[in-house]
Amino acid sequence: MPDLIIPVLDEAAALPPLLGSIPPGYRPIVVDNGSTDGSGDIARAAGARVVVEPRPGFGSACWAGLVACDPDDGVVCFMDGDGSLDPADLPAVAGPVLAGQADLVLGARRPLTTAAWPRHARLANAALAFELRRRTGRPLRDLGPMRAARRDALLALGIRDRRFGWPLEMVLRAAAAGWRIEEVPVPYRPRTGKSKVTGTVLGTARATRDMARLLA
Repeated sequence: MPDLIIPVLDEAAALPPLLGSIPPGYRPIVVDNGSTDGSGDIARAAGARVVVEPRPGFGSACWAGLVACDPDDGVVCFMDGDGSLDPADLPAVAGPVLAGQADLVLGARRPLTTAAWPRHARLANAALAFELRRRTGRPLRDLGPMRAARRDALLALGIRDRRFGWPLEMVLRAAAAGWRIEEVPVPYRPRTGKSKVTGTVLGTARATRDMARLLA
């Protein structure tokens, strides 16, 4: 049974429908990264396992979830907890890893509306994806917040970033290690509630700064 790591910071409104639509066979691990709106309690009430990570940072939450996963489960998945992604797409993302056909699969976002992916965030992602293609030689179009890989292999990559550079460092290290990396398209919807990252210019700038530091 794959573990599904969902890092959250104040996502109380998005969590009930998200957790209620996770397909059978996936075990949700919600990593509460300092929420003040009761996100952790809401996740527990919905039957999810909750890991509290007091150290701020998206990478800190992802790492805490990865460490907390059951070592026997093998494959782990990640997805945002803001309602922008549909858990029903998890089998398409995890399937190639479970079948042994890929080592890392990224869900390449396909926005359903222009509001789902603001222009400044799309441009920043396009620039980073260009650098990924140039540096790795892989035909990647998105950093893919929904993704799947094998737990032990991810731990062995030694990802160090604990901020917004986590997703980029994972792909860079995986490519350097010779992993088979694939993309599958996934629908991308407007998030629930107020964005803290890609929905704001400042948030996007902070994430881009962290990723630019890695590329440098």
